[in-house]
Parts: sequence; structure tokens; C-alpha cells
Amino acid sequence: QVRLVESGGGLVQVGGSLRLSCAASASTFTSYSVGWFRQTPRKERELVATINWGGSDTWYADSVKGRFSVSRDNAANMIYLQMTSLKPEDTARYYCAADETDGLGYRHWGQGTQVTVSS
Repeated sequence: QVRLVESGGGLVQVGGSLRLSCAASASTFTSYSVGWFRQTPRKERELVATINWGGSDTWYADSVKGRFSVSRDNAANMIYLQMTSLKPEDTARYYCAADETDGLGYRHWGQGTQVTVSS
């Protein structure tokens, strides 16, 4: 079982930046794909970025493309989400999740970290 812990959230002004981190407890994590999701009480959970096990393949939702960047450091069991040019609509709780690429989807989730963008 992989335990994921997010950090780095907080309150930021419009146009500001934040870097979220996701720390994994197991070295097997390095073979998993990882996704960053976000959710607010009024919206369904949204997948915003993914990265494959080696970091060579990334994907972004249109809503964050060009502003967010996902990366990973497998030596440190860490995943990052660099967020720039933040907008009020980016306000949400952000979660990282791991997919063992076994066809069963994202089975390992962190507890999330809150990002609030003030205007």
C-alpha cells in the first residue's frame, strides 16, 4: 500500500504561484503513473495533470495548460505540481493519486491540500 501526502497549499493572490508536493511512502511508487486532481464542494472532481512513471509523458487539462507543470523525482519518491498565473477558479482542494497501470485506475490517494486564490 502506497501512502501519499500532499503539501504546499495555501492562500495566494491572483496571478501568484504555488508548488504542491506529493510524497510517497513506498519505492514501488516510482513505477506508477500519478495524477493531480482538484475538487470543490460545488464541482465534480477534475483531473488536472498526469505524469507517467518515468516523467517523460505528461498531460494537462485545458483549464490549466500553459500555467501548471507536473514533474517527479523518483529518487526522492516525490511528485510536484507547479502552478503559476493562478486564477480564482483554481481554488480547490488538490489531491495526488497513483495508478499502478494495472487497469484498475487510481487506487492510492492522498488527503489533499487546499489552494485558495484570492482576487
